[in-house]
Amino acid sequence: MSHDRLLVAWPHDACVGKETVVGLSVVRADYSGKVLERVDDPKNLLHRFLPPSDEDSGGLLAKIDWYGDTYFNYLQLKLFLQEWDQLEQRAKAADELEIVDAVRRLARQCREDRTLLRFIGD
Repeated sequence: MSHDRLLVAWPHDACVGKETVVGLSVVRADYSGKVLERVDDPKNLLHRFLPPSDEDSGGLLAKIDWYGDTYFNYLQLKLFLQEWDQLEQRAKAADELEIVDAVRRLARQCREDRTLLRFIGD
C-alpha cells in the first residue's frame, strides 16, 4: 500500500485532552482501490455504537477492524445493511444519525454498483 493511501485519514484527527483520536473513514472504492466516495468520522462517533471487534461473532459489523482496513463486497452488503439498520437504533444525537445515514448511502451505492465498501481504521 502506498503512503498516499495511508495518510488519507490523518488530516481528520481529533484531539481529546492530550490523546489523538482518529475515527474511521468509510469509502466506496472500485476493485483497483480507487476511492469513489468517502465519509469520515473525525469525532469517532461510530465507536460509540458499533459492536466490539469479534472474530467469533457471526455478525458482519463485529468484523470491522478499528486499527486496519475492512472490506465488504456487494455480495455481503444485504446482510451488512440489515445489521446497519439495527445499529441506527443506538444512534441518538443528530451527528450520530448523520454519519449512520451517510454510511448507509455508501453501502447501498456499493451494492448497486458492485463496488467495495471499505472501513479504514487508524
